[in-house]
Amino acid sequence: MPSCSLLLCLLYLSCIIPRNHGDTGPEEEHCTGRTKYDIKENARFLLYDVNPGEGFNLRRDVYMRVANLVHHLNEREPWVLVLPPWVRMWHWKSRDVDQDRLKWSEFFDVGSLGKHVPVIELGDYIKKRAPIIDEVYHLQGVVDVTDWDTIMIDRCQRDTRFQQDAQGKWRHWYFGIEEIYAEKFNCLSFFGQLSLMATFLAENTTGKLIFLPRAENLLHGEYGEHSSLFWKARRSMMYAKPLRDAGDRFRREHLGSDDVTDNTVLRDWTTVKSQPRQAVGGAYIAVHLRRGDHLHVRGRELPSIKEAAKHVKKLLKKLALDKVFVATDGTEEEYQEFRNYLKKHQVHQFQPTRQEVGIYKDGGVAIIDQWIACHARYFIGSSGSTVSFRIREDREILGFEQSTTFNRFCGDEESDCEQPAHWTIVY
Repeated sequence: MPSCSLLLCLLYLSCIIPRNHGDTGPEEEHCTGRTKYDIKENARFLLYDVNPGEGFNLRRDVYMRVANLVHHLNEREPWVLVLPPWVRMWHWKSRDVDQDRLKWSEFFDVGSLGKHVPVIELGDYIKKRAPIIDEVYHLQGVVDVTDWDTIMIDRCQRDTRFQQDAQGKWRHWYFGIEEIYAEKFNCLSFFGQLSLMATFLAENTTGKLIFLPRAENLLHGEYGEHSSLFWKARRSMMYAKPLRDAGDRFRREHLGSDDVTDNTVLRDWTTVKSQPRQAVGGAYIAVHLRRGDHLHVRGRELPSIKEAAKHVKKLLKKLALDKVFVATDGTEEEYQEFRNYLKKHQVHQFQPTRQEVGIYKDGGVAIIDQWIACHARYFIGSSGSTVSFRIREDREILGFEQSTTFNRFCGDEESDCEQPAHWTIVY
């Protein structure tokens, strides 16, 4: 064990000495995942990455796939999920804010993640172990899909940006951490269940740290009534407390909303075995009004600002409400236009100061938006939006009636558009 101060040594020992899962204590906040899992001495580690072009909320979905892959691996031997740092994404517009290599704890309660599978931040892993990846399996689709459950080491279908240097080490961007390199590299064609990937990793790899780039090629393994594992991963993704606190403060000050009044008090998800749909929500409608690039991709399925406001006005009258919360990636002009159409009503938006953006980062601001939206009496989202999808999941976790959750705006030319499928929580 390396030399350290007495305090650091005690913290280190508290993280590695096994204890009963039922034991809890304040020191567990310092140990990633300590509330349920210990990182065992013989554990192996799985790191992953996602296509750089993917957005924040899609990356959250990929996390759940990889977490459940690690869940399957732990049925065979101890594995730990290494959390890749968040790097600046194209839709994080605050250029004067440092948003490179952010830890997961900026956005999520890492202790809660660790109640589902053992996890560790990449930076913490590197501090404890050498920054060497033993084996890389660059995931790609199967060119000729003839069978479900196909997996094989294959030729690379496109340039992977991995390069082997003169010493035989595989170099790559690796989240901008220069000292990382890999000993072995392969492309892996895959189409199938997570359990198939778990079998491959357990039976065909021996390294301590395995890296799966392009993990969006993994698929959720369970659906419908068999999706309790998906929902365990999803429920474990508690937002970081400072972000929840900021959202709760906004709800109290601007929307007259709090958890006791709204019947949305959140319990430890590991103790919840069923949830009656008794959430009332704050006395406001929450709107996710997707604009930006989505207008080019799904323009026919999105309303004009005028039609969106007209629909919200009808809902306010129907539900006898007067307040609207707007989450949108639209411009300030679009937001003001929406407000002008609803002059007789209170329309609110979370607009952080520059200092708050520096604290919460763009990803945190997005989470605060979603946290406020998911507590509304009624929610209406945008077609095909992962943001709307995540808000609906949060409302399922909180116990809202589905009729108040699974709603979307119709495009101006859609007379009676199809509403979102009910992705119902399973315990």
